[in-house]
Amino acid sequence: MKRSPAGSEAVSLTVDVVLLTIRYGRLSVLLVERGVEPFAGRWALPGGFVLADEDLNAAARRELVTETGLAQFDGHLEQLRTYATPGRDPRGRVVSVAYLGFAPEVPTPAAGSDAAAARWWHVDDVTAQAGERRGPWPLAFDQGTILDDGVERARSKIEYTTLATSFVDEPFTLGDLRSVYEAVWAVDLDAPNFRRKVLSTPGFVIDTGRRISVGRGKPAALYSRGPARDLHPAMLRPNRDDDL
Repeated sequence: MKRSPAGSEAVSLTVDVVLLTIRYGRLSVLLVERGVEPFAGRWALPGGFVLADEDLNAAARRELVTETGLAQFDGHLEQLRTYATPGRDPRGRVVSVAYLGFAPEVPTPAAGSDAAAARWWHVDDVTAQAGERRGPWPLAFDQGTILDDGVERARSKIEYTTLATSFVDEPFTLGDLRSVYEAVWAVDLDAPNFRRKVLSTPGFVIDTGRRISVGRGKPAALYSRGPARDLHPAMLRPNRDDDL
């Protein structure tokens, strides 16, 4: 076994979770108010230290439950990236593995563990790109950077995968799905063009054969998630090569 170089400090491992959902038609992120130092009173992503006997995925899901009071998390969860810049945590050398999660209709959280409060914030109020920040900026540690990276990953990922369907409960209308793209990208999309692109992509959605009345128009078709995982061609954001 290799020995650590003389004078090296111990390294701790944490997980942080960028959990996104759509609330009131806007992309939103779950944040907790820290109840302990460092950064007591500042808002942060759900997260904490990884226990000696658990893997990273289990740690991420555990922290979502213990810090927010959510009964469980059954949505999409994937590793985002690793953050290890020296000095990012005043307690010592701490490496964080960040996760990105998507979920539909996540209930209002209740703070637990060492969090003083937990709530959803609109992404455009708390990210570094926000022009006039009305939210809890800056976030604790370097989590503003982690949040920005997570939001950009979500925006780009729904271009070339079917993960936008992870933001809606089944069954859903194409209008529901279009609302996801509009909220995540913060744009308005042309409904007929969007419908054509979705229905022409094999395996994106499956028609359930059911209909639902929406307003005064004819009933809208209800769909479920299809077997496809990647989109060919990609559903590119407006102002790129293939505007919707």
